[in-house]
Amino acid sequence: MRLIVRGLSDQAKALADGDVTSRALVEEALGRIEETQPVLNAFRRVRAEAALAEADAADRRLVAGERAPLLGVPLAVKDDMDVAGEPTAFGCPGAFPPRDADSEAVRRLRAAGAVIVGKTNTPELGQWPVTEGPAFGVTRNPWSPGHTPGGSSGGSAAAVAAGLVPAALGSDGAGSLRIPAAWTNLVAIKPQRGRISTWPEPEAFRGITCHGPLARTVADAALLLHAASGSHAGDLHRPRPVDVVGAAGREPRRLRIALSFRPAYAAAHQWLDPVVRSATLRVADRLAALGHEVIEEDPRYGPIGLTFLPRSMAGIRDWALRAPDPRLLDPRTRTNARNGLLLGGPAQRAARAAEGPLRHRVGELFGRYDVLLTPTNAVPPLPVGALDGLSGWRTDMTMIAACPYAWPWNVLGWPGVAVPAGFTAEGLPMGAQLLGPEASEPLLVSLAAQLESDLKWHERRPGPVNRAP
Repeated sequence: MRLIVRGLSDQAKALADGDVTSRALVEEALGRIEETQPVLNAFRRVRAEAALAEADAADRRLVAGERAPLLGVPLAVKDDMDVAGEPTAFGCPGAFPPRDADSEAVRRLRAAGAVIVGKTNTPELGQWPVTEGPAFGVTRNPWSPGHTPGGSSGGSAAAVAAGLVPAALGSDGAGSLRIPAAWTNLVAIKPQRGRISTWPEPEAFRGITCHGPLARTVADAALLLHAASGSHAGDLHRPRPVDVVGAAGREPRRLRIALSFRPAYAAAHQWLDPVVRSATLRVADRLAALGHEVIEEDPRYGPIGLTFLPRSMAGIRDWALRAPDPRLLDPRTRTNARNGLLLGGPAQRAARAAEGPLRHRVGELFGRYDVLLTPTNAVPPLPVGALDGLSGWRTDMTMIAACPYAWPWNVLGWPGVAVPAGFTAEGLPMGAQLLGPEASEPLLVSLAAQLESDLKWHERRPGPVNRAP
């Protein structure tokens, strides 16, 4: 018999109360994964045997009276994080060797008691806002299998949206958590740089990438962020701890919120779909109805785009060098890796040196406002295959046009929370993002939780996934 689908917090409580066993939850998760994998294709690796053994161990600990925040809860992680005994292919083809140890984020999840059921799909080196590739095929959106769940954390988003796991970790290098959250009706928290360790990397993608949670509710996302947070001695970025779990249960004070529709990068054609604009305006209206002051005003982004590219390309080169057979990589990946070499040295130093002035320039907005509200993406979910056969240039232009709003916060290293913003007439999810300055996760989480209590986005779920279109 199927168990009731529960969220992360509910599963953790049911386990602690003795209402359900970890084996039952893990078996259910594995059953859902097996049932949906032919269509959704959310997972690159499934740890069925190991996960069941870990569930049995968790049950023994629970019976003995031991408690931990996520003891016995099944979770998934994106395949750019190391899980001991599993390869970390990061969306690439080839025979990658098993890793000897967990990454620090996974180690912390295990310390909190979580059972890792598998590793989720991602496009090659997280480069694209779709989760597709020759190494694993196509990952599809539970709301509409003819559309992408987004990327690059699309496998994690599809797994959570379809109820395969109650929450999952992904990563965000240019919106890679927030983009799929918007396109699958989920909450994502892009935390402050360093909030979740990227070790064994001192920093990921030259500091633009961070790990973060995807969940149905703000409270669940906050709980997973809390469990995964913390520094390793080798990390380059080690922010002070913040209380996101408590913030999810607190009402925010009356806030001044800036609403912006202007993208930061003007070198490509920009067009905001009117249905997405209307959805974001509805979120703004609800925030105003909740007592906040919402005023249209744009940040002063300046030349922020010029500082993103060198760091992104260098990160791709770093990872591409690990591929067992680089000839198997997508031609666009090989081109980007070469660009990473060309944009090294002086370009890297200039990009890092610009970060402080850019923070000052963009941060001026937060002297007058508490939060920035923007669309997450410029369009609803892209159809499957939207980037197939495109040149590198056309791929980049398509990506920038579809997803122009998220990446500046990766350059700045500041937090943001992606929230659902409703659906198109065809039933495709859309999203908005709440952005703040350094270490503002508690404020953003508190505001997102207040908005969730009003909009109740978590009450709407996709139907059963039976077949691809």
